[in-house]
Amino acid sequence: MTIFVGLSLVSLGLWVGLLAFRGGFWRADQRFETVEGQAPEVWPPVTAIVPARNEATTIGRTVAAILEQDYPGALSLIVVDDHSADDTAAEARDAADGDERLIVIPAAELPMGWAGKVWAMNQGVNATQGDYLWFTDADIVHQPYVLRGLVGTATAKNTVLTSQMVMLRCNTFWERLLIPAFIFFFQKLYPFTWVNDPANRTAGAAGGSMLVRSSALSAVGGLEKIKGEIIDDCSLAHLLKPQGPLWLGLTTSSHSLRDYTALGEIWAMVSRSAFNQLNYSFLKLVGTLIGMALLYMWPVAAAAAGKDPSVWGLGLTAWALMSLAYAPTLRFYGLPIITAPVLPVAASLYTLMTLDSAFRHWSGWDMAWKGRSYGEETRETDA
Repeated sequence: MTIFVGLSLVSLGLWVGLLAFRGGFWRADQRFETVEGQAPEVWPPVTAIVPARNEATTIGRTVAAILEQDYPGALSLIVVDDHSADDTAAEARDAADGDERLIVIPAAELPMGWAGKVWAMNQGVNATQGDYLWFTDADIVHQPYVLRGLVGTATAKNTVLTSQMVMLRCNTFWERLLIPAFIFFFQKLYPFTWVNDPANRTAGAAGGSMLVRSSALSAVGGLEKIKGEIIDDCSLAHLLKPQGPLWLGLTTSSHSLRDYTALGEIWAMVSRSAFNQLNYSFLKLVGTLIGMALLYMWPVAAAAAGKDPSVWGLGLTAWALMSLAYAPTLRFYGLPIITAPVLPVAASLYTLMTLDSAFRHWSGWDMAWKGRSYGEETRETDA
């Protein structure tokens, strides 16, 4: 058996294993809309917390959508203006149109050791006494029934964290190529069925919409326990899962307003945190590169260039299984499943973004996001 046949067998075996033994992540069947919650006897008070930095173009629609929730219980909203250089605070107040449920507070100076977003979230937590905290981003619009559904799910399933992977924009060329792939990779990394299984240690969340039980957060020491984390949502999930069940699912009821018209915009978002996801480990980086090559690049190379029928046949089969796995996520985003075989292109770009993230870390180059530097010189205060 040649090395090329061996590599093709490994690639095919990996895809068979992922489809059969990875929690059915590829089915994309954990959906917020299909969860049957139940109305609690008393609807608990909820405080929505929106950390906002330079979000003047979207914050108004986010604030309006939160205040228009048809939630039967008490609802308040705290917008934490994280040193915005634009009119974020004014736009939030204008959208509320005098609604006294809105409070806008300016973020204090970022202390040493805190990531910017987590610091802003923490100040919102300190300003409320609600039974539940609804963390949502400043560029998300929710349908009026979303909070009622989140609380119904949380009370019915007794979850300490209930999270939605909101619909990301998927209109431009780069969004269509890369956004569904991002969702696919996230589901593969954190299989939702495993996250939702109290007996499984896997923990994950999507930061765009997270309903957290206040008492559970207090019991683990609050957000200070994850104060330096860039990937705050999954870090919070890991922190809270020992306290009780989690629930994570896809949704079409909440939409992101953030658009990515250029590859560089998505590149900057991913490279900011990709190497952090690997705990800045060289060995994990090497393993990731090898894994991505075997899973996504080798099947295409084998199918296209292999002269031995065993090589191109195995490669083509692995490519077909990959496309089959990707099809449900494409269907969820309303994209033609005939484009599923293009996934290796997106995977190659994400691999390069991860490499770039590592090189930037090692070289100390700045990684700017929302006007804040993530370079080596600021890693102590905002990593």
